[in-house]
Amino acid sequence: MDSPTGGNACLYSEARTALKDLTGRADADFRAGQFDAISALVEQQRRVLVVQRTGWGKSAVYFLSALLQRRRGAGPALIISPLIALMRDQVAAARRAGVRAEAISSANATEWGDIERALAADQLDVLLVSPERLVNPRFREEQLPLLLERCGLLVIDEAHCISDWGHDFRPDYRRLRDLVAQLGAQVPVLATTATANSRVVADVAEQLEVEAPGAQPVLTLRGSLTRESLRLGCLQLPDDRSRLQYLLEHLDELPGSGIIYTLTVSAAEDLADLLNTPERPVAAYTGRTDPEDRARLEQELKDNQVKALAATSALGMGFDKPDLGFVVHLGAPSSPVAYYQQVGRAGRATDTAEVLLLPGREDRAIWEYFATASMPSQENASSVLEALASSDRPLSTPALEARVDVRRTALELLLKVLAVDGAVENVKGGWVATGTPWEYDAQRYENVARTRREEQQAMLAYEGLEPGDPANCRMVFLARQLDDDTARPCGRCDICAGPWYPPPIPGGSTATGSGPDHGAGAAADRVSSLLDRVGVPIQPRAQWPQGLDRLGVVDESGKTPRGRIPTEHRAEEGRVVARLSDLGWAATLREVLRTDQDGRRIDGPVPETLGRRIVEVLAAWDWSQRPAAVAAIPSVTRPQLVGSLATGIASVGRLEDLGALGLSAGAAPLRAGGNSAFRVADLWDRFTVPPELQQRLDQLGGAPILLVDDTVSSRWTMTVAARLLRRAGSGPVLPLALALEG
Repeated sequence: MDSPTGGNACLYSEARTALKDLTGRADADFRAGQFDAISALVEQQRRVLVVQRTGWGKSAVYFLSALLQRRRGAGPALIISPLIALMRDQVAAARRAGVRAEAISSANATEWGDIERALAADQLDVLLVSPERLVNPRFREEQLPLLLERCGLLVIDEAHCISDWGHDFRPDYRRLRDLVAQLGAQVPVLATTATANSRVVADVAEQLEVEAPGAQPVLTLRGSLTRESLRLGCLQLPDDRSRLQYLLEHLDELPGSGIIYTLTVSAAEDLADLLNTPERPVAAYTGRTDPEDRARLEQELKDNQVKALAATSALGMGFDKPDLGFVVHLGAPSSPVAYYQQVGRAGRATDTAEVLLLPGREDRAIWEYFATASMPSQENASSVLEALASSDRPLSTPALEARVDVRRTALELLLKVLAVDGAVENVKGGWVATGTPWEYDAQRYENVARTRREEQQAMLAYEGLEPGDPANCRMVFLARQLDDDTARPCGRCDICAGPWYPPPIPGGSTATGSGPDHGAGAAADRVSSLLDRVGVPIQPRAQWPQGLDRLGVVDESGKTPRGRIPTEHRAEEGRVVARLSDLGWAATLREVLRTDQDGRRIDGPVPETLGRRIVEVLAAWDWSQRPAAVAAIPSVTRPQLVGSLATGIASVGRLEDLGALGLSAGAAPLRAGGNSAFRVADLWDRFTVPPELQQRLDQLGGAPILLVDDTVSSRWTMTVAARLLRRAGSGPVLPLALALEG
């Protein structure tokens, strides 16, 4: 860029020298817009929103601004950063530029004391924290006031998370509006993102506005979001088997090392098991991965010690490997903006990076699950507020969970929403109600839900782009989803230039190379070993949940069940055909367990193909004693499905068909979701052992029994029913279901 003249020429020279230190390059210079942002922050103390593509250098802007502010006598910069992975990279980058930076996160709790002392001694230039840290009572009460008093710069990274309309909205980000207001007009604020359309930009800019005498409007610096290095493609294959075989055969042909994204944890873990070989390491990276293992895996990918990480969105914002060679998606994200954000990990410092989407038939079902799971409800919010208001002390999340029928993950999200809105507060000892009135904004959530549905349709449109129309360029499509009208056809994607990836060969192998996974036999055999696994074990519940006393649950002696479930009353280890989030058989199960357009469960007998699969599961089950009979969970919504499952197993296995357990009078369909205590309370008196069934149990003399149902979710249905059967004199109870939900 041209060197500035006039008043900020000295600032430019100083900033460019610092940039050379940051990059380690003597010829380093600013990209278009970088110095404009630095100048606005350092010289004018402006609020600045930067919307630039990944790899543009947003972190350089805020680290250099923080350093220049410190040299001018300002206090340390506070950077709000969404991911631990991002913090690690940012701290390392800052130190290269001579910026004294530290991060406070769950990954370095043992270092917090040293960091706090350095902060108190004014020995830090930059402190990075997550937005969730702002909720922590100790941090909010002891550290945040000091930081706000001395703050020389506030940085909000991945600022699209502030907005309801952003693809990765996080409730705690909404606290930042109040944080900005507390700083006043004299402290510069920088918000950065690479994935914001016009709606998100306007929303974020509005939240950065500060009403103070002399305050200037937010300066928005927006550049082109197209990425010239990415070669985009989308390949539609008919099923999981063909997608996995294609990927297994062609993974070695992709350049360098990269990321293979999946939509679920189980798919990532299965995929890593399938692809991993001693010659070509592949590992799983998900929300279940331990923090220490995450750091190790990130470094191994950066050092090209693995060919790929099979990852969920847990590996997303902030992971920085400039030479990442490829990004493959086994299943599509629910919006083009989220997709753009993930593929943007690739090709930051390379001329070419390969980006391939392999959509799946299950994508829409998974999108819907996550979309509904993240939405708070009026009923749940009212329950939480009433429980807190009626308590004379703070309630921890587990204590609150025993009082409201909301699962832990949904409860934690709801508490964040209520806290941001000022209705609850996290204090020492747990949560309290503030007394601030709270109203459910139904219109807002309906608008968000509608936007999510529109994004899903746009993602399907991306998958369906066809060659012929220059406007169909995949990069142009993604850029326009971000309201970037500067995009031009890339000339590289499979729409502009034709497929760059090997075509699948109908009815046979797609392989063209050589190696352990090439050829019609080797790849197909490895895929079959994964998809044709016989059954998934289901571990029995071993402990009753807390809070049953509050819900009036008592056993035959009038006491509330507590602690460990007696061994003689427990279910045994069970089996399901597959998880609904698995690859392979999950597609068949989702079809059998589908609902109609009004959400009603569709009922019918077990299909023949699935019946044969169940026989295989039973044949491979390594039970210590063969069951003598089959009993069914009485189903209100799928009586044909569960009934045909039980009778079919009895017929094929020559087992006695005991029919179904009795159902208490007035039993309604069970509510979906809910936490463990409320689920047990709903189930406790739901089932009975009719006299005829009791007589037949007595005749069996304690022989093992198969207990069948359509799905397993919380495992409490099988637990309560198994206890009832064991107390009625049955032998070991072996749960069997078609699918495991979640």
